[in-house]
Amino acid sequence: MTRFPNGLGAIVADIDLVVMDLWGCMHDGIKAYPAALDALDQLRKAGVDVALVSNAPRRIEVVRPRMREMGIADDLYTGFYTSGEEVWNHIAAKDQPQYAALGSRAYQIVGGQDLTFLDGLDVTAVTDIAAADFVLAIGVDSPNDTVADFMPVLQAARARNLPLVCANPDLIVHRGGIAEICAGAIAEAYGNLGGEVIIEGKPYPGIYRRALKDFKIADPARVLGIGDALRTDVAGAKGVGAKSLLIAGGIHHSVLLEGTVLDQDALARLSEGGPQPDYALPYLAW
Repeated sequence: MTRFPNGLGAIVADIDLVVMDLWGCMHDGIKAYPAALDALDQLRKAGVDVALVSNAPRRIEVVRPRMREMGIADDLYTGFYTSGEEVWNHIAAKDQPQYAALGSRAYQIVGGQDLTFLDGLDVTAVTDIAAADFVLAIGVDSPNDTVADFMPVLQAARARNLPLVCANPDLIVHRGGIAEICAGAIAEAYGNLGGEVIIEGKPYPGIYRRALKDFKIADPARVLGIGDALRTDVAGAKGVGAKSLLIAGGIHHSVLLEGTVLDQDALARLSEGGPQPDYALPYLAW
């Protein structure tokens, strides 16, 4: 049964590691939330490690400078993991059979800000799906893009039985309050066509296992996963045996918030039949 504490400080006495989502919890894609920054500072003072775990389809070296610009300083956290970094590392290492079999020519579904994703990889970008060995879904260019815009490419890829690698499992994101689709929505459509999808990030266990191993966590029940999405953050934390805290003011805000008040009945309806968070807050605050 979900509990509704007054703040994060009320529930971390038996927590060794916080796995913290970024978008929707720490920032809105444009600016950081002051109360969230204070919460990270309070966690640091309480001696609780923080691992930022994000479905950003980018490498950490790309994301970290932007976080600094928003005020999320390096000393506010002790580890950083992104789905983009996971995908890049697997493609580079070919450390799993599905990655070893990809080939070296990728048709990218990518926004202009992520055109450097392939840098350092033995992979060439192609612009003709007929020349591709696999599809790499990273993101889109515009909030006006829809999944339907990509269906001709997906259908052509499916006809050739190409695998699709997805660097961001999220379906949508709110950038400054404006919704736009993410690579996860494109991957979902490809899966619905019967195509092979290779995907990293939350809620899949690989990124969590890496963090728990790095922090030498023996008991995942002493980990608290914080995020704004039931499908990724809550399900991912529960999938590895961690506790979960849902931030209602993120992706589900239009359903879960009445002004700044969390609608507990709405949360019960939304989570019925699916992952139910252990805790919920309107916004991240100490």
